[in-house]
Amino acid sequence: MTTSLQKPTIDRTVLDNGILLLVTENPAADIIAARIFIRAGSCYEKSERSGLLHLLSATITKGCGKLSSLEIAEAIESVGASLSTDATPDYFLLSLKTVTSDFAEILALAGEILRSPTFPEAEVELERRLALQDIRSQQEQPFTIAFEQLREVMYQNHPYALSGIGTEATMATIQRDDLVAYHQTYFRPDQIVISIAGRLTAAEAVPLVNKVFGDWRSPSHSIPTFVFPHIQAKPQQIVKEQQTQQAIVMLGYLACGVHAPEYAALKLLSSYLGNGLSSRLFVELREKRGLAYDVSAFYPTRLDVGTFGVYMGTAPENTELAVSGLQTEVDLLRTEELTATGLQSAKNKILGQYALGKQTNSQIAQAYGWYEILGLGIDFDRQFQEQIAAVTVIEAQQAACQYLQVPYVSLVGPRREMSCA
Repeated sequence: MTTSLQKPTIDRTVLDNGILLLVTENPAADIIAARIFIRAGSCYEKSERSGLLHLLSATITKGCGKLSSLEIAEAIESVGASLSTDATPDYFLLSLKTVTSDFAEILALAGEILRSPTFPEAEVELERRLALQDIRSQQEQPFTIAFEQLREVMYQNHPYALSGIGTEATMATIQRDDLVAYHQTYFRPDQIVISIAGRLTAAEAVPLVNKVFGDWRSPSHSIPTFVFPHIQAKPQQIVKEQQTQQAIVMLGYLACGVHAPEYAALKLLSSYLGNGLSSRLFVELREKRGLAYDVSAFYPTRLDVGTFGVYMGTAPENTELAVSGLQTEVDLLRTEELTATGLQSAKNKILGQYALGKQTNSQIAQAYGWYEILGLGIDFDRQFQEQIAAVTVIEAQQAACQYLQVPYVSLVGPRREMSCA
């Protein structure tokens, strides 16, 4: 089944084995980018194996078929291509980019990596040691500590509570057999979205993809049933004492996922609060009151319950003022309607950045594949812009009233100042 949309034209094809292929023809540059998404996010990990997908992502390119890690690297670098992997809570991603003439070769290599990884024991052990170093390094970074303890207390037994890289304890227990089992369970064609953008047509792309992936068949067993657990909200304050020159203050609110009707309104509110030098938090708390070294808001897109957050890096003696200042600014979203000017400014920022985020073939391939793997469909490209433009002052305030009530508070800094907050 193939359908086409205009501006740009996106050809959507479902292959016989279930792979969903998106092709965006863009002849402007002699470059082809591809994104291969797999519904195999770290949210499917068991808590005692937290970090498994991170380790799989790091080792899947270290050997495949008869190729060693070095041979894979040489095949990519010899043609000036790029190939990388990433693990997220909601999906696994392999990214590649190459000149048009080498695309078939690099796509074939990507196919072998995804289908026949060998996970060499020596490479697994090396990447495990590197991951453990990263975990220890993160334990010394105040922002990371504040975010992780906020995430853990907010999400409780939900898989989003887990760190993508895991802990020292969980990373130490992951074995090669765990990687193999996870790969065999989730890496299958009916779980894949391939998004390609560049100098090729759908008529050219379909046979190329079929040549690499067409004979891959999903196993007879079904994917294990997974249901996101319910979260019982228990707002509280959590403190980590650390001798640092600045304190990190972070407030978090359980918010909606990307499929909820309030998603666009919360994106607008996040932009209004913390997007850029003209944002509310920057102007009020840094420019006017001089409280912040750094201040911003965040609302990452998630399939399930999201996190709406604000944070500040401040002098330790200003911790209490920082908590009060951040909470006051969020509370105002509920108690006072945004001005029409403020709302429109936030819309302009989001829509402008959204347009600029689809300039290259890599960005285009990423965007459309991302829509599909999250179950939004390629029409979301238009729908999101329409939803943002349509949000009213009243709808923005209603979203704030629904989600931004009592915050979870995460603090990292020196003992004396933390005890006063």
